[in-house]
Amino acid sequence: MRLRVSFIEYLNSVPLGWGFLNGPYRETFDLIFDKPSQCAEHLSTGEADIGLIPVIEYQRISDLLILPDISIASKHEVRSVLFVSKKPLERIRRIAVDISSRTSVALLQILFRKFYRIDSVSYHAEPPDPVRMLELYDAALIIGNAALAVPRGHYDVYDLAYEWNRFTGLPFVFAFWAVRAGVDLEGQAEIFYRSREQGLREVQKIADLYAGKLGVPSSDISNYILNNLDYSLDQSNLQGLQTFFDMAVELELISCAMPVRFFPCKNA
Repeated sequence: MRLRVSFIEYLNSVPLGWGFLNGPYRETFDLIFDKPSQCAEHLSTGEADIGLIPVIEYQRISDLLILPDISIASKHEVRSVLFVSKKPLERIRRIAVDISSRTSVALLQILFRKFYRIDSVSYHAEPPDPVRMLELYDAALIIGNAALAVPRGHYDVYDLAYEWNRFTGLPFVFAFWAVRAGVDLEGQAEIFYRSREQGLREVQKIADLYAGKLGVPSSDISNYILNNLDYSLDQSNLQGLQTFFDMAVELELISCAMPVRFFPCKNA
């Protein structure tokens, strides 16, 4: 039986899945195209065997293993996870957050409570419609493809990976491949690394394809993939990840920080 793979077709994840979206592994998996929150739910219920989950969900779902040395992270500025405000920070009271986002919401709460020292805000989950979110609320958390098209100049725009790095000096890890414990990848773990390699070799193909889909210049897309994103899970990324988990525990966003357990494969 083919592995069931939950995948998020945001632009930031496309290089990871390029080999089974448009490459030689197109018939290898049963792909489930999900939003980030759905991906976590499908892993939790057993409807998916492996999924590209928001990292906060690792701490909320038991018995997951992580593919080593592969993630969606940003060393500095990410451009696709933005906090957009009509008001100065100290005047913000109501924030709309993308209903499909969980890690980014936790990151925003950490920034507000721990670093901006602002507790007087409420968070309201809304469908990912930036125009409506900013009409109804003081500010909005906008993620994924929609964030790449946010107009600069009309609002105060904060890049959450940049803000995290500014305060901690660390990268931020947004997502990684998680496998349900007991699932046998049957030697197919290597495909996820080959898929990433192909995606990073063929960035221009990705940029040309998604420029038309998203209405974003091809050069902006290739620059975004090559310069704003990091697809490793190296030591600095792991340090940033652990710091995020520790702060989430401190602010009671999660109950505890389980150590990251890796799936055994030759890339470990």
